[in-house]
Amino acid sequence: MADQKIYTVAIAGLGKRGLHHADAVAANPRLKLVGLCDIDAGRLDAAKTKYGVEIGNTDATEMLKACKPDIFMFATLPSIRLSLVKAGVAAGAKLIAFEKPIALTSTEALEVAETLKKGNVKAVVSHQHRYGAHYQKVKEIIDSGAIGRVHTVYGHSIGWMAHMMTHMIEYASWYNGFSDPVWVVGQAFGKEKFSDLHASPDYICANVQYANGVRGYIECGEGAPDVPEVDSMWHKCRIGAQGTEGFAEVLTGKDGKGGGWRAVTKDGVSSGPGFMDYVHDMPPYVQDMVEWLDDEKKVHPCNFETALKGFEIMTGAMRSVVQRGRVMLPLGPGEPELEALQSVLPD
Repeated sequence: MADQKIYTVAIAGLGKRGLHHADAVAANPRLKLVGLCDIDAGRLDAAKTKYGVEIGNTDATEMLKACKPDIFMFATLPSIRLSLVKAGVAAGAKLIAFEKPIALTSTEALEVAETLKKGNVKAVVSHQHRYGAHYQKVKEIIDSGAIGRVHTVYGHSIGWMAHMMTHMIEYASWYNGFSDPVWVVGQAFGKEKFSDLHASPDYICANVQYANGVRGYIECGEGAPDVPEVDSMWHKCRIGAQGTEGFAEVLTGKDGKGGGWRAVTKDGVSSGPGFMDYVHDMPPYVQDMVEWLDDEKKVHPCNFETALKGFEIMTGAMRSVVQRGRVMLPLGPGEPELEALQSVLPD
């Protein structure tokens, strides 16, 4: 409609993920890209030229002050989530969209939540794989009752924790209707990946008890089950649900290879294609931001509140390793989980 509001957008972080966001924004008639930021001046200038944007700065706060966008998106390293959320709220953004993980610690995540709440700002987290047709096919099968009563959900990836674990938790929890997690028990080993920019143990698992009685099993990193059907390391992900009459699961896949969905139900065996594709997944992810701003009732499927519960499963698993016991959810503030975990793991 000609009278529909056009929402302005600013993006910080113009690497691969930031440009995926920018492409989807540029293609959406309800959005206008008005500001860009990257600490690399050359990358910033190239993006300004590509998207025809005048306002650009190597400092996100200055960029936001100059353009005051309705939507602030950022795709940066995890260490500056909180500061950028605060900058977006201060600039008057109505919605902030950012990458997972949502913080480095539970304490920081709770401060992010409080900052958003005080500013009355909506927030979205980039768990956009759920827009894949193969992910949605598995959800459809589960919700149809074809696998009976769900008793177990699971997700695993050989990619390490900070990159992949909240993805696995998000989709497994989605397949369980986002029942609230009640407690988590974790185990971990290996310290090599603590030196990575996405610092993580080499391996971590989380056993999750949900309020509806379903149990979840999440594994990430070296030692997690392989997905031999997929060649690409970062796309060796399997997420699914087991029920009283069968199972349904998705394999992420890449470039049309190795991914897809499969199920055994009371009606027989079935399967189909699918693979992760930002060209397909990003436009609806961005459009749902528009829908939420238009209508309070159309909450974005990848909303921050849901992501926070998943993040607490991950950090709760780390606390469990340190404390050597069950950790109840939701979490309160506590010592930095990554540092505490690194201190107790053997070399």
